[in-house]
Amino acid sequence: MKVGFIGLGIMGKPMCANLLKKGYDVVCYTLNPEKVKEMEAQGAKGAASAKEVGEQVDVLITMVPNSPQVEDVLFGENGAAEGLKSGATVIDMSSINPVESQRFADLLAKQGVEFMDAPVSGGEPGAIAGTISVMVGGKQEVFDKHYDLLKAMAGSVVRVGDVGAGNVTKLSNQIIVAVNIAAVSEAFVLAKKANVDPNLVFAAIKGGLAGSNVMNAKAPMMLERNFDPGFRIDLHIKDLQNALDAAHSLHSSVPLCAQAMEMMQAVKNDGFGSCDHSKLLHFYEKMNNTALDD
Repeated sequence: MKVGFIGLGIMGKPMCANLLKKGYDVVCYTLNPEKVKEMEAQGAKGAASAKEVGEQVDVLITMVPNSPQVEDVLFGENGAAEGLKSGATVIDMSSINPVESQRFADLLAKQGVEFMDAPVSGGEPGAIAGTISVMVGGKQEVFDKHYDLLKAMAGSVVRVGDVGAGNVTKLSNQIIVAVNIAAVSEAFVLAKKANVDPNLVFAAIKGGLAGSNVMNAKAPMMLERNFDPGFRIDLHIKDLQNALDAAHSLHSSVPLCAQAMEMMQAVKNDGFGSCDHSKLLHFYEKMNNTALDD
């Protein structure tokens, strides 16, 4: 199985590297040629365009920011679809609007190419460690065929339904993560204003019902004021916008999603869009004129 990989950003680069470590034959492309060279140094074959990748592979993985980038990579000028052979499979691991996933699947089906949406959770640390969770939408037989490939990058790979279901699951995940980060931020600032050490609050509650993977990952970053991006505010805003769009198309009310979106937008407007989403703490610190490190 010859694998194409397009998109070598914070998540894509370590995911591609893990495929190489597992012995897969990989052809890669991204807009930044330096990142292609990094992958070539690890054993990948570089390509000059998405079309060039498509011409050489049996399965193509895309890992780019949002729906417009996926469409451009697949169907734009020199897009991968121009080179893909009938019988090939595209696995889009980007987090995008599920309606767009279904549209891309329909377009590719016309040329005999299968499609699965397979967004991930786990952030940069999970991508590096190969422990990300992958939520997949697609045909059962296509999922079964590519399970081992996905598992080479992940700790968990679960088919959640047909095309589009993967991104519905990811958007659900992103709502839960955003609201959880907001709750931790709100609680820690309350503790600080009450002259209770947030470090001790975290130590006291992390093993109880309030404990979560989100708290365990993000509370230490808040307390250490380390906002280096594992997952950027900008990207979480993108995901929440996709969640709102999908929800509205289904006439589903998502008020907590909308509130988290507006708080993250306020943080972005203060110049912190490239920071980790744990920087949502800034919203509460600014509103309460209280910083955890005061």
